[in-house]
Amino acid sequence: MTADSNLFNLPLQQQLCPLCQHPLAMKSGKNGPFLGCSAYPACNYIKALHQHETSIVKVLESEPCPQCGNALAVKNGRYGMFIGCTDYPHCNFVVHEHSEQPDIERLACPKCNNGQLTERVNKFGKQFWGCDKYPKCKFLLNDKPVAGVCLSCGFGVLIEKKSGLYCADKGCAEKQPAA
Repeated sequence: MTADSNLFNLPLQQQLCPLCQHPLAMKSGKNGPFLGCSAYPACNYIKALHQHETSIVKVLESEPCPQCGNALAVKNGRYGMFIGCTDYPHCNFVVHEHSEQPDIERLACPKCNNGQLTERVNKFGKQFWGCDKYPKCKFLLNDKPVAGVCLSCGFGVLIEKKSGLYCADKGCAEKQPAA
């Protein structure tokens, strides 16, 4: 018997479920592989295989935390890069990215007249424009909104497409003459 064949004769090291003492089995889900109790559905214990830990990429010595005064750091976490306090968990300050659009004029929402149209990105990375009063107002556009009034129906917003300006009202969608 060779050394390679001895590897296959080693007993498998199994972990037991802490709730019911049945063996844990490797399973696969939408978020990747995990260990789950073999007695499922009677026992629904699961254990993640990959721990999502935050690591510090670079400490920003010249930038103090506005809450506690310690240095801020560029960190890599579960959802990507971010800037946060080095004194976490005692201080949980995180710099949030505000999507202010100073160079683009903000248009009033034509549906609710309370909100403004803001540029957003869907989960597939495609841009769209929606009312900032969501979920109360569910108005959205897939094309860039432009200030103007439709000459056919009087709707208060136009959309910009490659072939020109169109009415943003789905019921009208008339092409507007060039200004």
